[in-house]
Amino acid sequence: MSSEYTSTGAPHGKVRWRRFAATFLGAGAVGAAMIALTAQGVLAAQFSLSGIPFTVTADRLDGTGFAQFATLDHMAPGSPNEGDTGGQLVLIVSAIDQAKLTNLCQSIEMGGIVLKLTAGDEGRPVSARTLVVDSDVISGDASFEKINIGQDASTLDTVPGVRGNLGVFGQQADKVTIVNLRQHNYATTAATFSLPHLRMQFASEGC
Repeated sequence: MSSEYTSTGAPHGKVRWRRFAATFLGAGAVGAAMIALTAQGVLAAQFSLSGIPFTVTADRLDGTGFAQFATLDHMAPGSPNEGDTGGQLVLIVSAIDQAKLTNLCQSIEMGGIVLKLTAGDEGRPVSARTLVVDSDVISGDASFEKINIGQDASTLDTVPGVRGNLGVFGQQADKVTIVNLRQHNYATTAATFSLPHLRMQFASEGC
């Protein structure tokens, strides 16, 4: 991908994810840009969401090629899960070119019972290529190598084929590590997804 943005990068450092997210979402200019873009219908979902969130946790995530920006996702027309959202959700898109997740857990509440998936234990982490996750909450202890904060989302190039819209706040890094990862997600896509020791079952509690 070509990019007009030139970066000298930033030194590797430890970052509290919640502070990082606050920086990502807190600026008034970002909010104004989001309102303008959503009003024009510029931001579009990759597919229609069910509107049912799910929780994902991992003891550790290691990623090469990281990008993040905001987007507006849409539920299927007439979805019973719209509530007062109008079927639209402003979410954080987190993309990783190559990712490994240790002790992955995913759980979805389904009418009083939980569908739970686990994988990536016993020394064999889950691996994914072009992993893209749409979330409204992310927490954990994160560190980055060569991170750019405030880059125009349309110029992101660390994850081939994944970039945001012109004028949207974005950030990217060469590498990312997150310990005790926890996400509240609405969508996940990946070019490839390998889940060693996969287990799916109904359970009384989630991740």
